[in-house]
Amino acid sequence: MSELADLLALAGALFAFAGSVGLVRMKSFFERVHPPTMGGTLGMGLIVVASMIHFGSLHELLIGFVMAVTTPIGYVLLVAAARRRRGR
Repeated sequence: MSELADLLALAGALFAFAGSVGLVRMKSFFERVHPPTMGGTLGMGLIVVASMIHFGSLHELLIGFVMAVTTPIGYVLLVAAARRRRGR
């Protein structure tokens, strides 16, 4: 069971890292905001599942729920503020 948790944690870290690389490589703000949101959300989900398997606890469900709800909301608010500031 521990090997599965290790693989999920590694996959989650790789997705989060890919989102960070996307943040650095993209040129405009609207391109930059997308990869960390998507990579971070999927990476966080995999790491939460790995934590649930490893520790055998359901406390991580609350953490995962809060992160899965607040990350996309933050993304939408950032894009809306940038569009408003840009004059669209």
